[in-house]
Amino acid sequence: MADALIIVESPAKARTISRFLGSEYTVESSIGHIRDLPSNATEIPARLKNKEWARLGVDVDSGFTPVYVIPASKKAHVAKLKKHLAKAEVVYLATDEDREGEAIAWHLAEVLKPKVPVRRMVFHEITKSAISRALDETRDIDSNLVKAQEARRVLDRLVGYEVSPLLWRKIKPKLSAGRVQSVATRLVVEREKARIRFVQAGFWGLEASVGTDNLSFKARLTELKGRKIAVGKNFDPDSGEVKGKALVLDGEVAGRLAAILKDKPLQVDDVTAKPFTNRPYAPFMTSTLQQEAGRKLRFNAQRTMRVAQSLYENGYITYMRTDSNTLSKEAVSAARRQVADLYGGNYLPERPRIYTSKSKNAQEAHEAIRPAGEVFRTPASLRGELDQDQLRLYEIIWKRTLASQMCD
Repeated sequence: MADALIIVESPAKARTISRFLGSEYTVESSIGHIRDLPSNATEIPARLKNKEWARLGVDVDSGFTPVYVIPASKKAHVAKLKKHLAKAEVVYLATDEDREGEAIAWHLAEVLKPKVPVRRMVFHEITKSAISRALDETRDIDSNLVKAQEARRVLDRLVGYEVSPLLWRKIKPKLSAGRVQSVATRLVVEREKARIRFVQAGFWGLEASVGTDNLSFKARLTELKGRKIAVGKNFDPDSGEVKGKALVLDGEVAGRLAAILKDKPLQVDDVTAKPFTNRPYAPFMTSTLQQEAGRKLRFNAQRTMRVAQSLYENGYITYMRTDSNTLSKEAVSAARRQVADLYGGNYLPERPRIYTSKSKNAQEAHEAIRPAGEVFRTPASLRGELDQDQLRLYEIIWKRTLASQMCD
């Protein structure tokens, strides 16, 4: 094998991957983007400083063409990568398989200008088998993903550079706004307007605690003389008026009814049984992992993703930024095998469960978030290797993955 240079995004990932490869491979990191739009006036090329759009770093007069520069903080690192490149006979661009990762790979190719073969290498978990497979199954840089990232970045810049100064003046200095923050602010404003429009309305109801020595339950008055009793959902939130023909009870009427019914015998006329099936949840994708970690671990989204990133980079879970809840055949087999080993065949359905995303916009470039490898390590086996946050997050990922392949 010729000497090869593999470039990933983070130093932690580079260290983990280098453990699986021989001395003929040099694994380096780009430390994120090595090139971007100008972040301040000093980075704008001299030839463009007199342009009206120069401060944006986007040529709005010529098809919104972005102007890319290498930040001063990255120039020494680019020189280091070029030094490694001079000794390589092949280059593998192994950045993440999403829009940002694809764009980083493209920028690396554009800046380093390798004269040796360049191959795009992608993987969803950092294990020896996954890295070996990725080296054998390389592809070209996906220009569509690169263009998608460029469009998002340009939109961020155009919106952010116009909205951020307004935030500084009206709210607080050093805040930033872009395509995401602007839409989120709009949602907050619309909800606040709805709150202001809301008209309060009052209503009363009756509830009885009934039962026998063996069974007790609460019964609510739902109908009086053929008319349904109004509850919260029967009122228009904007006007406070009752919708339809529901009967609104006031305190006086409700009190009189309670007095009349207090000593009266109540009778159950009919019992309806509604069977239901409790099915396991789908494996985690980014949004559901953040929600579950918030509920069970009290992690905010930032903390969840920071811990998940460390688990991924050290080879414990698959890639943590995904909108897919589909598991690979390898993962399904590993989950079913572990369910049978730990809990017995009675907990295993006859056929594997297949999950698909309900979102029309899901890219599904990655599989769901799950323990890495062909054999899942149990949380108990990792107690000496992971810190408390890592172990707790790994445990809910492991449990969800196994549960997703278990019986109703």
